[in-house]
Amino acid sequence: MSRVFNFSAGPAALPEAVLEKAQSELLDWQGSGMSVMEMSHRGKDFMSIAARAEADLRELMRIPANYKVLFLQGGASSQFAMVPMNLLGDRTSADYINTGAWSKKAIAEANRFCDVNVIASTEDNNFSSAPEAGELRVSPDAAYVHYTPNETIGGVEFDYIPETGDLPLVADMSSTILSRPIDVEKFGVIYAGAQKNIGPAGLTLVIIRDDLISQDLPESVPSMFRYATHAENGSMYNTPPTFGWYLAGLVFEWLKELGGLEAMAEINQRKAKLLYDTIDNSVFYENPVEPRNRSWMNVPFTLIKPELDAAFLAEATQAGLTTLKGHRSVGGMRASIYNAMPEEGVKALVDFMEAFASRNH
Repeated sequence: MSRVFNFSAGPAALPEAVLEKAQSELLDWQGSGMSVMEMSHRGKDFMSIAARAEADLRELMRIPANYKVLFLQGGASSQFAMVPMNLLGDRTSADYINTGAWSKKAIAEANRFCDVNVIASTEDNNFSSAPEAGELRVSPDAAYVHYTPNETIGGVEFDYIPETGDLPLVADMSSTILSRPIDVEKFGVIYAGAQKNIGPAGLTLVIIRDDLISQDLPESVPSMFRYATHAENGSMYNTPPTFGWYLAGLVFEWLKELGGLEAMAEINQRKAKLLYDTIDNSVFYENPVEPRNRSWMNVPFTLIKPELDAAFLAEATQAGLTTLKGHRSVGGMRASIYNAMPEEGVKALVDFMEAFASRNH
């Protein structure tokens, strides 16, 4: 069986070494006589898997002791509601930065719970950049500031971490987490759906500073939507997505063996540079994002002859390069080159792009 290079934005490719290890343990996890999918989540075996995964993530990201790590269900979209539910406190407004489709979804959901101050937006330039740091003016009466460091659909990435003073900074890192080292202490809450850079769909990570885990929430907030519920129960208040948690742990092990996030960042920079250089050095392809805000993880591009889009996709698929069609709201192509995409996959893509351009220019 030959595997393709899968450029999907999510669910995305997983490291082949991780899949092979999971395959070898599928029927019998380390002599237990059962699959991880069959284990009690409160049993000794799975508790050891969970503890190892959290410890490895804390080591990789250098997560301080005064932050909790939660392994939740519901996708990152559930956090669009959980964040205001848990962080508003006695305040009635929150600040949001709008840089694309996922920012807009977070804003729309937050509007159900509070007054949303959009303190910066790049909608007027069709979300082709992030706002300059100097444009941000946080509201003193806001409960927190929310932003999306990397917009999966538009391929726009912040080249700085917003300064928010005493206000907690909340980040939807679904498509950029683990791609490079970050200073966790600059954030109050980091959340991320797993299906891009962590593991399979169905798992969501939340990293939250202890002082933001409130016990004093309105009675109307359901138990399952309280961070305190999950923090107090070690993410075991209900049955967690056990296999997803296990696979995430294997990904964390793989990253450590690779050399950690510093080594991963070097690889990701090389991959992104190779693809962007190919686009920029061609008259056949274009990328709409300002260079300073080009995403390392999600690279949208268009052909100068859009009538060739279908042929490009068909021939790419035949060449073993799949899931390159851009999001329906943007069109064109999009190559998502997350951690699991090897450098040879990006090299195969740029070789194909150059050959296709030569044949059709």
